[in-house]
Amino acid sequence: MSLPASPMLSAQLPPTDVAGPANAPAAGATLKPAFALSETTDAFHVEVALPGVNKDGLEVLAKDGQVRITGRRAWRQPADWISLHRETSDDGYELVLTHDRHVDTGRVTAELRDGVLRLALPKAEDLKPRKILIN
Repeated sequence: MSLPASPMLSAQLPPTDVAGPANAPAAGATLKPAFALSETTDAFHVEVALPGVNKDGLEVLAKDGQVRITGRRAWRQPADWISLHRETSDDGYELVLTHDRHVDTGRVTAELRDGVLRLALPKAEDLKPRKILIN
C-alpha cells in the first residue's frame, strides 16, 4: 500500500547490482516493502511494513538526498520443522526514498514496533512556512 508521494519525497526501486553486507540484506533478492507517505507542515512521515524484521536486522541510512531502508528477517526455521506451506520468503527488504534535500537528516527519528517502521523526516527550516512581517 503506497500513497501518492510528495513531489519532494519519492520512492525508487532498489538497484539490482548492489553487493556487500551493508547494502544487501539477504543472500537472495530483496523485496520492496509496502509503505505509506504523509506530510505535515513540519515533517514527512513514512510507515513501512517489515514483517519478521527486528531492530538488529534493520538499517536506516540518510545521506545524499536519499533515505535507504534495508531489513533482514530474524525468523529461522527450526531444524526439525517440516514446512507444508509458506506464505512468505526469507528475502530481505530494501526501500530507497529520494528527496530534494529538504529533509533535516540530523533530526530523523525511527521507531520499529510490531513489524512496522515509522520514520519522521523533519523538513529543513527553509521549507517550513514562515510569517513575514510587513513594515
